[in-house]
Amino acid sequence: MLPVVLSATFVQLLNVTVAQVAAPAIQAGLGAGPSAVQLVLAGYTLTYACLLIPAARLGDRYGYRRLFVIGTVVFTAGSVAAACAPDVASLITARLVQGAGSGLVAPQVLSLIRATIPATRRPRALGLYGATMAVASLAGPLIGGLVLGADLLGLGWRPLMLLTVPVALASLAGATALPRLRGAGGIRVDRLGALLVTVGAGALVLPLALGREAGWPWWTWAGFAVAVAALGSFAWSLPHRPDPLVHPAVLHDRPARTGTLLVFVFNMGVPSFTYLLFLHLQSAVGYSALSAALTSAPFAAAAAAGSRAAPALTRRHGTAVLTVASLVLAGMCLALAPLAGSAAGRQAALPVLAVGGAAFGAFTASVFALVLAEVHGPAAGSVSGLLPTAQQLGGSIGVTAAGLAYYAPAADAGAAFRHAMLYQVAAFVLTALISLRLRNRVAGPAPEQPRAGRLSR
Repeated sequence: MLPVVLSATFVQLLNVTVAQVAAPAIQAGLGAGPSAVQLVLAGYTLTYACLLIPAARLGDRYGYRRLFVIGTVVFTAGSVAAACAPDVASLITARLVQGAGSGLVAPQVLSLIRATIPATRRPRALGLYGATMAVASLAGPLIGGLVLGADLLGLGWRPLMLLTVPVALASLAGATALPRLRGAGGIRVDRLGALLVTVGAGALVLPLALGREAGWPWWTWAGFAVAVAALGSFAWSLPHRPDPLVHPAVLHDRPARTGTLLVFVFNMGVPSFTYLLFLHLQSAVGYSALSAALTSAPFAAAAAAGSRAAPALTRRHGTAVLTVASLVLAGMCLALAPLAGSAAGRQAALPVLAVGGAAFGAFTASVFALVLAEVHGPAAGSVSGLLPTAQQLGGSIGVTAAGLAYYAPAADAGAAFRHAMLYQVAAFVLTALISLRLRNRVAGPAPEQPRAGRLSR
């Protein structure tokens, strides 16, 4: 069972990292503008995020295996459509479908691990789950660089969209071995809540991505207004719905609010950083996709080391790990700003990236446990689902916001990169400030991996 669900986890994350490396090639191959390419990246994580909590409820109600199979089929269809996309609009649509498939699958993976693996063996299984995500993060840029460099059959970036299809098909074939399990009976899905979150997030991301190139016409501001109205209505409706998507206690629980905001803001910085790095190195400095991927390798490798050190660090220093790691990442971005324009700068950037990667690994491996250690009562279940949702939404919005900074008027590409790094610094400094509001100084026993499951009741 475990190889089947872990292979699905691998393709979900690989699909993010290979697309980041391929962004310049997609832009050139389809004649697309920067804003459209940002939507190619952000669209995947947008639908992924919006479906996490509803999909967990659906799995509890209709069965984890059924939702796993449906999600894998949707993801595979989206991957094939992306590889065959004749234009950027078709590619964006296909990426939205891919993200929806991943959003359906991801909660079922953790549900199946929790439901089928004995408690004594579950920590090892969850460790393999985390290791799978780390390997996908490290392998994605390198695989993407190799495939783009090979230019298979002269197809450019398109084979990258098919990379995950064989693994997805293998997962689909192996799904027959998955047990037929579901959660407790009587579970209802808050359709209105899911719709409001999806509309609100989409109405925010779309104007952010397209507004600059369009000259900020009236519809961009209307989109922002719709986002505020939809998300505000979602928050207002929580106490008034019988089975809300998120327990209303979250609105009044400071650690829950702080932790969710912390994860959201941090992830506005990290995926956008790797996107900007690959974009600048290929489009402005002239690196090949493989050279750009190799430049980022110290970040990914050090992140694995940082994640291994995180449990010991959090036992000793608690939430201070989050504050220090955020400030180290801000320092990394400041140090990189003047280094990205030459071969000598690349050599100097490698140790800086390694230090930042270690900080990233320490933060990501400890933040969920530290936040959940502070949240108690009815809000605790909701926060375990909100954190991964905030993670994906932050990444989606962060990529579009970072694109605004990079493509703002600048004297040259180096100045544009420095502008973008200032955005990154702001995101990480704000993360550090938010982390100071978490009260506990030493982490308790780490809980199991959060699951976007049944969050109210």
